[in-house]
Amino acid sequence: MDTINGGISFWYAQEGIPVPREPLPGDTAADVCIVGGGYTGLWTAYYLKKAVPFLNIVVLEAKFCGYGASGRNGGWLYNGIAGRDRYARLHGHDAAVRLQQAMNDTVTEVVKVTADEDIDADIHQGGVLEVAHTPAQLARLKAFHAVEIAFGETDRELYGARETADRIRVTGAVASSWTPHGARLHPAKLAKGLADAVERLGVRIHESTPVTEIKPKHAITPYGTVRAPYVLRCTEGFTASLKSQRRTWLPMNSSMIVTEPLPASVWDEIGWQNRETLGDMAHAYMYAQRTADDRIAIGGRGVPYRYGSKTDNDGRTHPSTIAALRDILTRFFPQLAGAPISHAWSGVLGVPRDWCATVTLDRSTGLGWAGGYVGSGVATSNLAARTLRDLIQQDSGQSGPTELTTLPWVNHKVRTWEPEPLRWLGVHALYAAYRRADHHEATTHTPTTPRLATLANRISGRH
Repeated sequence: MDTINGGISFWYAQEGIPVPREPLPGDTAADVCIVGGGYTGLWTAYYLKKAVPFLNIVVLEAKFCGYGASGRNGGWLYNGIAGRDRYARLHGHDAAVRLQQAMNDTVTEVVKVTADEDIDADIHQGGVLEVAHTPAQLARLKAFHAVEIAFGETDRELYGARETADRIRVTGAVASSWTPHGARLHPAKLAKGLADAVERLGVRIHESTPVTEIKPKHAITPYGTVRAPYVLRCTEGFTASLKSQRRTWLPMNSSMIVTEPLPASVWDEIGWQNRETLGDMAHAYMYAQRTADDRIAIGGRGVPYRYGSKTDNDGRTHPSTIAALRDILTRFFPQLAGAPISHAWSGVLGVPRDWCATVTLDRSTGLGWAGGYVGSGVATSNLAARTLRDLIQQDSGQSGPTELTTLPWVNHKVRTWEPEPLRWLGVHALYAAYRRADHHEATTHTPTTPRLATLANRISGRH
């Protein structure tokens, strides 16, 4: 069977591309203009409109809602947030614990709201299982597990090889760490359901309306300008396409493949009955889920970055990346060596220079933004949206500071990425180092992380 390559994502091949909404008909005014119709923009519109029903809110989307990472991701709704350890160093351990608790609660919040709004996104709350294969991965796993507990995640569990196999029989797994704060979902169903829920509340959504420039109180498009006291940038991996934003967040590529539905006999061998999301402790890590129709969707880094912060149009993936992801699949589950790969696709996620997710409202200009999730945006976007809601209500005098507005990621400032060709050279060297470190660990069984990976982490700003 031939693998379908591109077409945005498997999730849309399964669901179908949504019927397009009308573009912006011309100049207009609003109370809040949201640029970007992904999870961040849609959740923000949802929570603002629920809190203040009379608000006139406009969402502008270049393609259609969920076209970007929101409709292409691995379907991991989990409690990870990019930059927590740095925030602990900058603001203290207790502040980072509050941020982590907010993320734990966010998983529950998303599950609750989707149920309240009758959004069937194939959500199954089986937690997150992260496995180790090599001695060095085991050392990192134990350290990771201890750190998560230190940040208040006392319900996390550490498993040996046998207990790991009781959950998912990953070949060669020597240990794992499991948290209940995670769920599997269907990304496109969530995006489509959110867009419909937002429209039912009375928010105006204009698709096929690319924003070319954001200025205080203005969002400029080829079809007209939206004027609003608050203009919120919710564009994540596509931020570089905006005027003067090319070096703000780097659009990092991530790629996925998905199998055909697997028979019951295969699942009897693999286990995975609780449908946990699955990850590992490699430097160039993978992520996977068991879908509602019994496929395995698995992802990781392929070609990590395109020169000049370019992004793809349809999710097409390089054949070498498809082969690399298949290798990971069969290394984890050798019984799938002959399993047909139904679909392959790619997308971009937003990476700040210090790898820290942020949410900001500039009270002097009314400009706000959220993102830089570094691949953890399915849940983090929800927390960001509720925080933007509270920041706007605080700025407009409708409320005072809240628990969310005082979290340490609020108004965090990040320096820009280096200009080309340094940006391209640096990112490709970084991931070459990670792949080389993973190969070294797998072939030598060294119990320590290679200096190459440690140096790459330091240079990149990840740690």
